[in-house]
Formats: sequence, structure tokens, C-alpha cells
Amino acid sequence: MRIVRHISDLGLDGEVGLVPTMGALHAGHVALFRAARAENDTVVASLFVNPAQFDQQSDLAVYPRDETRDAEIAEQEGVDVLFAPGPDEIYPAGFGTWVEVDEAGAEGTARPGHFRGVATVCLKLFNIVRPRRAYFGQKDAQQAIVVRRLVRDLDLDIRIRVIPTVRDADGLALSSRNVRLSPAERERALGLPRALAKAAGSADPIAAARAELNGLTPDYVELLDLDGARILAAAVRVGSTRLIDNVLLEGDLS
Repeated sequence: MRIVRHISDLGLDGEVGLVPTMGALHAGHVALFRAARAENDTVVASLFVNPAQFDQQSDLAVYPRDETRDAEIAEQEGVDVLFAPGPDEIYPAGFGTWVEVDEAGAEGTARPGHFRGVATVCLKLFNIVRPRRAYFGQKDAQQAIVVRRLVRDLDLDIRIRVIPTVRDADGLALSSRNVRLSPAERERALGLPRALAKAAGSADPIAAARAELNGLTPDYVELLDLDGARILAAAVRVGSTRLIDNVLLEGDLS
């Protein structure tokens, strides 16, 4: 596996699959790598903690980083190129062009400017890597919606693949932020996936999920549409950690 830090050094061949990440890799990322490996000649994983998508600098400062461990995981899973640019490579001096996102749902409302940063960095990565396919996790459903709309609205020749959420044995959706949960907070956090699962078969899933959250105060609970797939999504804070999750109610995400 090559580790590349500069755009000019990428030199990619064949059909390329891109897995955009911010590092702190876990089994959810591994599922994306494996899907990309099965469908492409060359697999590129980006490793870039994107400052533009953090609405709070304190959150950016504590985001987990371990490039050595991330590189080992990526190599073990057959990634060909780990693209790990510095901020100046993606946002050079004088950078001033951004992709503005309308209708980004409750997640967009809760995190002003977040999806502008997501859409901008994804468009840059698509232009830099030129992948045939790019891979995102269902856990970040609103992000997948934004990226698919970006591809559609700007006529990009790329397929966005959405891979089902990977969970720990206790049901908590894997997230790089889970490491910040204390044992007691993790137990409380399990109320989120449990509430969504119980609400999935309800006639009013939003009301049912809110009723099942058992002391967790949600930022939001909402229904999303991802190209015809219906999703129940929610965000909660457990201590200082913000967690998002969702369940598929009907349809197909692929």
C-alpha cells in the first residue's frame, strides 16, 4: 500500500473505488473497504480530518487520530493507496470556493455549515481521485443523501454506494466517537439504537422513538428519504459525545 500526501503523486490506474474517511478506523470502515475491494481495480482510502465540517473547534481538537494504526488496518483490508493530505493540500492559501447545500434535514440544522464542508471536500476528493464508485456508511444517512444530491445536481460520473451500518454486539452503531464514552455513558447510549429498533414498526415512528428514548434528549428524530429508501434517524448527546443512528424502514439503500 502506498501512502500519498500530495495530489501530484497519486498516479491511479483502472476503475477506482474511493472510501473517504477521517481516520480512527473501525469495523464500519472495514466494511466499506471490503465492498470497494470487491468492485474495483484500485481502492483509494482518503485519510483527512476535514476542518471545514466541524461546527465546533473543540470537537475538531479532540477528534481521535492515529495514522499508524489506520494505515495498518487499511493495508490489511487491501487498500492500494492511502491518500493522507495535509489541510494546506486540500485548502491551499487563497481557497475560497464552497459547495452550499440546501435542505440538509435536521442534521444540517443542528450543525450549521457542516454539510457545506462535507460537500466541498467530497467534490474535491472526487475531482482529485476520479473514482468510478465512492463508498459511504448508512449510519451517516443524511451525509449520503447530500452526497448523492451533489453527484446528481452537478452531473458527476460516479456511483455512490451506501453500505449498511455495522454495529457492536450490544447494538451500538460503530463510530469513531464511541471511544469517548465512559462505561456508564455507553450503557446510556444503547437507548438510541433500542428506541429506533422498537419504533421501526410503529404507525408513527417519530413519536414512538421519542417515547422509547428513556431519558435521552434528542437533537432531533426525523424521517429521511434516500432515493426511495425510508429511514428513521435520530441524534442524541450522551455526556459530551454526540451520537447519530438510524434504521431502514423500507426500500433499498444500495
